[in-house]
Amino acid sequence: MKFQFSPSSPLKTLSVISALSLTAFALPTQAGEWSANAAMTNNYIWRGLTQTENEAAIQGGIDYASDSGFYAGTWVSNVNYGPSDVYSYEHDLYAGFAFETGGVSWDVGYLYYNYDKEAEFDFGEVYAKVGFGGFSGGVWVLTNTEADEALGQDFGAGSTYYVSADYGFEISNGIGVGLHVGYHDGDFAEAFNGTTGGYYDYNISVAKDGFAFMMSSTDVEGPAADGGYDNDEIKFVISYAVDISM
Repeated sequence: MKFQFSPSSPLKTLSVISALSLTAFALPTQAGEWSANAAMTNNYIWRGLTQTENEAAIQGGIDYASDSGFYAGTWVSNVNYGPSDVYSYEHDLYAGFAFETGGVSWDVGYLYYNYDKEAEFDFGEVYAKVGFGGFSGGVWVLTNTEADEALGQDFGAGSTYYVSADYGFEISNGIGVGLHVGYHDGDFAEAFNGTTGGYYDYNISVAKDGFAFMMSSTDVEGPAADGGYDNDEIKFVISYAVDISM
């Protein structure tokens, strides 16, 4: 969820089912091609936290990847953080470079999160990911935001970060299993998510032929754990996604 804030109050009335770790990670599309994707999910979970008050979301995006490893894309989803908020959508823009050396996959880039103009809470992150076999890890670091800091808060570049570790494997007949743990911390994360201090998120997912089932939970504290969000409880997420050739 997202919370806005003012100097007098650090909290007021907050990205895709969490990415399934079925492989270390793959290039966004095949080289030199455009592609699109669409998905439906009963709950949009981002870094362990519901972005739709535990309700359904419709999502989709368009990607381009070149022979050089450069890629860029855009992605959108409906969001809902409560009856009194001003958020209705999340629109992401990203670009990066993905390559492989000696069986190790690398991916570095920039991701910008855009919301309703009235929210005034857009922000950007740089990220780096590495994968080998079924294992992968990544770090996302805040670079910029249009949100204003409250007294005692630091929203400067590098002040907030998210790290994750994943392992994915196939059990049989194309059924993939993903294991994930992540950690989110920093003043911007607290204001953005309505959390008290850093928190861990973890999930296990099973997917086949576009269908996916995920069990997700966190150790989050603060408003994000309150009723309506319940981000400290186990969430069961069902989704279906399709890739579209262009």
